[in-house]
Amino acid sequence: MKRFIVFLLLIIVAALGYFYFTKTGVFVERKSPKKTVVFTVDDLKLEIFYNRPSKRNRDVFGALVPFNKVWRTGANEATTFETNKALKIGNDSLPAGKYTLWTIPNDTSWSVMFNAKQYKWGVDETMEPMRIPEFDVIMCSASVQKLEKPVEQFTIAFDNSTDNLSLTMAWDDAKVVVPLK
Repeated sequence: MKRFIVFLLLIIVAALGYFYFTKTGVFVERKSPKKTVVFTVDDLKLEIFYNRPSKRNRDVFGALVPFNKVWRTGANEATTFETNKALKIGNDSLPAGKYTLWTIPNDTSWSVMFNAKQYKWGVDETMEPMRIPEFDVIMCSASVQKLEKPVEQFTIAFDNSTDNLSLTMAWDDAKVVVPLK
């Protein structure tokens, strides 16, 4: 029995070594790494979890991310937005809670949806977004700002540099700003 356990341990160590040194399987770096962004000011705490796809010399908006179609707003798992306080977004109120964030990009503006349903993944097996519109709590519009220098990796951030809090999303030559109050 001891020999069997030693033999089994050697096989496990060999398999883990193989995966580690050949960069296959579990140890491979993700092409779209996970990112969590946390913003706190006074008693407000906001948190975004998303995956960051890269441009990699591809045409992004209107190609990789089609115009006028729902996008999971990142890659892999559904992007989540969490707030511990109610927020005003446009003319609507977003209650405290955790939401999935979806967008419909266009060349001049994006529709941004905060959806109350939690989805394990951003798309189904046919690569269609998993968003169920009936769970949208807020849908707002954000104008596209064209950037002079392309952003290689999709980036979501919070900006409070002028005491006007906003959620920003940028990738390639496009940036959108969603004011939060």
